[in-house]
Amino acid sequence: MRIDNIFFLLFVAITISVQSQNQENTDVSYVDYVNPLVGSDSSFELSNGNTYPAIATPWGMNFWTPQTGKMGNGWGYTYDAHKIRGFKQTHQPSPWINDYAAFSLFPETGDLKINEDERASWFSHKAEISQPHYYKVYLADYDVTTEITPTERGAQFQFTFPESDNSHILVDGFFMGSMVKVIPEERKIIGYCRNNTGGVPTNFHNYFVIHFDKDFETVQTWKSEENSKVENSHLNKKLEAEGYHVGAAISFKTKDGEIVNAKVASSFISLEQAELNLSREIGNDTFNETKAKAEATWNAELGRIEVEGGTLEENRTFYTALYRVLLFPRKFYELDANNDIVHYSPYNGQVLPGYMFTDNGFWDTFRAVFPFFTIMYPEYLSEVMQGLVNTYNESGWLPEWASPGHRDCMIGSNSAINIADAYLRGIRGYDIETLYEAIVKNSNHKGPVSSVGRFGAEHYNELGYIPYDVGVNENAARTLEYAFADWSVSQLGEALNKPQSEIDLYKKRSLNYKNMFDPEIGFMRGKNEDGTWAKTFTPDKWGDAFTEGSSWHWTWCVFHDPIGLANSFGGIDKMRNRLDEVFTAAPTFNDSYYGQQIHEITEMLVGDMGQYAHGNQPIQHAIYLYNWLGEPWKAQEHARNIMNKLYSSAPDGLCGDEDNGQTSAWYVFSAMGFYPVTPGTGEYALGSPVFKKIKMHLQNGKTVEIDASNNSKDNIYINGISKDGKKYSKSYITYEDLMNGSNFSFEMKDQPNKKLNTSKSSRPYSMSSENK
Repeated sequence: MRIDNIFFLLFVAITISVQSQNQENTDVSYVDYVNPLVGSDSSFELSNGNTYPAIATPWGMNFWTPQTGKMGNGWGYTYDAHKIRGFKQTHQPSPWINDYAAFSLFPETGDLKINEDERASWFSHKAEISQPHYYKVYLADYDVTTEITPTERGAQFQFTFPESDNSHILVDGFFMGSMVKVIPEERKIIGYCRNNTGGVPTNFHNYFVIHFDKDFETVQTWKSEENSKVENSHLNKKLEAEGYHVGAAISFKTKDGEIVNAKVASSFISLEQAELNLSREIGNDTFNETKAKAEATWNAELGRIEVEGGTLEENRTFYTALYRVLLFPRKFYELDANNDIVHYSPYNGQVLPGYMFTDNGFWDTFRAVFPFFTIMYPEYLSEVMQGLVNTYNESGWLPEWASPGHRDCMIGSNSAINIADAYLRGIRGYDIETLYEAIVKNSNHKGPVSSVGRFGAEHYNELGYIPYDVGVNENAARTLEYAFADWSVSQLGEALNKPQSEIDLYKKRSLNYKNMFDPEIGFMRGKNEDGTWAKTFTPDKWGDAFTEGSSWHWTWCVFHDPIGLANSFGGIDKMRNRLDEVFTAAPTFNDSYYGQQIHEITEMLVGDMGQYAHGNQPIQHAIYLYNWLGEPWKAQEHARNIMNKLYSSAPDGLCGDEDNGQTSAWYVFSAMGFYPVTPGTGEYALGSPVFKKIKMHLQNGKTVEIDASNNSKDNIYINGISKDGKKYSKSYITYEDLMNGSNFSFEMKDQPNKKLNTSKSSRPYSMSSENK
């Protein structure tokens, strides 16, 4: 059970404590560093993040955002847009997945306009404030200012109107089936919306309730049919409408500067539960009280990591990235009348007890987002693991890409990686035996969509790879990801005392990456069923045997065995030389598989870093492999260069798709000076910290300190390391170091120390070196 007021008081206490103990200026609010507009300067053709300003609480069930794009457009808010047509509740994890369960509110004055193109109002970023807990914008066409502040399952709106005899607020239920009902005597509108792009049962509804603090003088509703343009002619005086696309308009007179408030909440369970959510999370609170609670919540979470000694922009970039990491996977559960945790299942349509989380793609987030939770949020991660158990029990599969249910997106069975990492790091409170059963099932079967289970499992398990010529797309990439997942299964099986034969099977399969490597050319490539290499290969061919990248990017995806990969190359020197070439090779590309230059290719080209494509996930860990290859100073150099060049807090401050926080999580880790190349080992390869001092306040009460006091834009290389005052000779740090609250000191210089931590004993874990 949970009592929200207790959590609010706890958040306030943490915030006050963090700010008073660790900030010279106790008036500093971490949210002031965050720019939710980061990544919104994007388009279908070129992604600088593909994000929208999420006005939300951490992992909130609902987000809110201004809507500049048309209803149903995945690019719901783009920075270069000039007009806003609504303020919508959103659950969208990516424009490519698109939104679901969206509805919007919108204020107007003068002639009522319900068509979204006609009603859209000019706005300017000069009259826009965007913070995690608060959004404000001036709608020039109507002389109305809109303000929003969120709760986990609701929000408060504050509309400031001019003097007008014709002021309106629209509630747009959106398309694909919606309902609105106006209850004037209660100053209330209730309804539901059903819009989605898949991944939902047939009884899917998002129920909403909206309470206003002003009487309605006039009420109108509208209904339009599919393929019919919404027109004012659809308006009528009925208090209720239900159909393909419905909405309501309430009208009243306002004085100059008059504020009209709206309290909103929703539920995937019922209208009664939506009312309960509203009562519990907002109740009698004023707009400013809700805003203060949301700010305190964010400051408590952002303040768990303190940074000192960076520039103002580095602070902004860091906390903006941290904000992005704390948005997904979102909570998809609610608290019933008995304060018990329940959820509507996006898998079977039932209301069931326990946790549920969604809007997460493990293909992206296994790399850094979940390893971040393992360190900073083990309690939250335990709840997420409970949600995975529920997903498996309700659908028979693990949610490799969920929004809100299973989606046919990306590849791999990467949930196994984070399940193993969580358990091996000592996180408990969930049914690990069920999860082990689930990942073993994954390894042997294809799921209901190709992204669930393992597409091509029968070939992989028989031959040790997925052939290029058997009709399974992106076969080499799948083989590489399955091999790392198999290593994770073997590690978890060992911890759970599973039969040795089973452990050995998965260890053997984890070496299947070798079947994709061609030592003659030093690249991963597709292989035919008869063992011959596919003839269509070029190192710069995107897609085909790979996923959203080429062999230049995927050759490094042997997370669990970099030394084994080096052996396949013919030695560390050869692998290191090829990794060097990633940054010096001409940025050529072969897009014949796609038939066009996809946006990921464009993002590589404009980055001007050779074949390095940081905007997509497969290669993001690669620079840290230098810690295995005897030249950790190159990891330091590249990490700092990538952070400086490809990241900022500006609307174009991300590169490629943000994808559930992964690209931001890369920055958060890298700015702290280490990165989780191999989730499951509890080891984090060193890079180059951005700040002079970093403090990580852990949930176990310990504080990790990272001191790099002579850090600067020139001093990017580590010249020496000490841990708790003693010389440290590893090119990685460990989970135990962090959980014990260790103090690391980095001596930074402007020239690399090419002898520091280069010995075999300094390397992080590699499967081929287990018995070294």
